[in-house]
Amino acid sequence: MARRKKDRLFQFSLRGLDTNLLVVLFFIMVFGFIMIYSASYYTASLNKNYDYDSMYLLKNQIKYSVAGLVAMLAVSCINYHIWSRLAVIGYIACVALIALLKTPLGVTVKGATRWIRLGPVQFQVAEPVKLIMIIFMATLIMARGRRMKSWASMLKMVLPSAIISGMILIISDNMSTAAILLGTAVFMIYVVHPEQWKFILCAVGIAVLVAFVLHYVQGLEPAQMEEVNFRLARIRAWLNPYEYEQDKAYQSLQGLYAIGSGGVWGKGLGNSIQKLGKIPEPYNDYIFAIICEELGVFGAGMIILLFIYLLYRIYTISQTAEDMFGRMLAIGVFSHIALQVVLNLMVVTNLFPTTGVTLPFFSYGGTASVFLLIEIGLVLSVNKYSVRKRMEDIRQARY
Repeated sequence: MARRKKDRLFQFSLRGLDTNLLVVLFFIMVFGFIMIYSASYYTASLNKNYDYDSMYLLKNQIKYSVAGLVAMLAVSCINYHIWSRLAVIGYIACVALIALLKTPLGVTVKGATRWIRLGPVQFQVAEPVKLIMIIFMATLIMARGRRMKSWASMLKMVLPSAIISGMILIISDNMSTAAILLGTAVFMIYVVHPEQWKFILCAVGIAVLVAFVLHYVQGLEPAQMEEVNFRLARIRAWLNPYEYEQDKAYQSLQGLYAIGSGGVWGKGLGNSIQKLGKIPEPYNDYIFAIICEELGVFGAGMIILLFIYLLYRIYTISQTAEDMFGRMLAIGVFSHIALQVVLNLMVVTNLFPTTGVTLPFFSYGGTASVFLLIEIGLVLSVNKYSVRKRMEDIRQARY
């Protein structure tokens, strides 16, 4: 007997794809291309490494985005249930990838070893790890989600992500990625946990701890900060930016100047002053500041609304998924993108200490673009196969 369509591993078809999600993704990506060019053309035109080509970074971003779109469509055609069978292998691969950073394959840029070079290919390890951990946590929750009522069982669920986050923090010194990985896992567990008050209790405890740390940091003299910890020094710079305006708080203050000078309507596309050597690499973490300067509150608000609608579509797909695994995959992608967007906006507006968090689909980065689009492909696959399952159930009910 021929296998039913819903059981096939791969089926190329555009039927069942969420067109609303694809449309908002298209607008975000096009908007991102425009802003990457606007934020990078000055730097690229003066840089020998970019062949003095003002469009160099834009061309690279488009190249990787096209590759990501192809991968997204391919993943959307794969029955998402297959990924649960590969989750354990994926987890082992995560450990291996992070460990490879300590080998000659690891590439150090600006004092941080976060990239791996395999022949002509160089990629940031954190990006595939984020994707794989979403799949692993979705598989773990599907297998054990109903049994995590006690504190011990909840900690066991978090432990695999905590291990990977710890490795990322220790080996690559990437605190932002470690926090996003752990935050994504916690949110996925929170969604399905039968006793959500426990998470609220933990959040209150963390808030008290943060308040204590801030009080402690405020009591230290500036000269003591580096002796204690450079991250505490960064918190001190966040709390008292004008004490460090030529050092740790320089980028934050320049970003705030860009945001403040943009006003409601902005200076006009391409007319930013801060990108002309004031903000280092304005096309990366602080691209939102350039958006605010050039397009004002109106342009920034439009971008935020686009992200809200993108997240709304992903969340809607999670709620209509045919099973727990599909729901958790979509929730994982939702929480990853939401955390990254919120953290980036908070950092740029100085509501959070400076960390290396990029703005999805806007900040320059080839590896990030490819794997973000693969995550969207997972969500599209969940929707496609869930729609087919519902349609088949309706047909069977009729006959």
